[in-house]
Amino acid sequence: MLTKKQLDLLEFINKRVSRDGVPPSFDEMKEALDLRSKSGIHRLITALEERGFIRRLAHRARAIEIVKLPDSMSGKPAGFIARVIDGDRPDSIPPESMPFNTLHAMELPLVGRIAAGVPIEAINDPAPVIAVPGGMLSGSSRHYALEVKGDSMINAGINDGDVVVIRETSQADNGDIVVAQIDGYEATLKRFRKDGVSVILEAANPAYEPRRLPMGDVSVQGKLVGLIRTY
Repeated sequence: MLTKKQLDLLEFINKRVSRDGVPPSFDEMKEALDLRSKSGIHRLITALEERGFIRRLAHRARAIEIVKLPDSMSGKPAGFIARVIDGDRPDSIPPESMPFNTLHAMELPLVGRIAAGVPIEAINDPAPVIAVPGGMLSGSSRHYALEVKGDSMINAGINDGDVVVIRETSQADNGDIVVAQIDGYEATLKRFRKDGVSVILEAANPAYEPRRLPMGDVSVQGKLVGLIRTY
């Protein structure tokens, strides 16, 4: 499974190779995907290569070979980004039957993994479901679950392998632990703070430095409302 950015890039490369016989340059890819730097293209190319969709040929400039294509080049990927941004998940909490203080378990989609460390691209796994206590869920808001990878939030009680329950929202207050999306395709779990025209994403582990980013580079995907740990 591919993220939307990965799918867009693969489709662009495939069209250019089919039309011209050679893949596009990194500058052309950056412009086509409206990215700010070539580093984003390098990450997407690496992800596509790791997933077996393309192959880079050594010692040749602009040498990218299409190995395979997804079943449908026109469908939206079923990964983290599409589920969180486009809102194509089913409502997880019917408001007429799910009051805030209910103790009944509810099933939420486990839509992928989230980095609690250096930001990584969201991993596109098929979305299973996980049962969570209804008391974690607030009103009729949409919620989803993510598996945590990394140790940057251990001092906030969030460990590698934990499952976090997230209430979908684009708003956050200083001090909230949020799912933050960076440059449209990376995602991480961090404490959120605004500082003028910047956003600071803070770890809860002294081994990780805070990241200061332009406000326009960060979008909030949701707030942490609960945590599930399996022993």
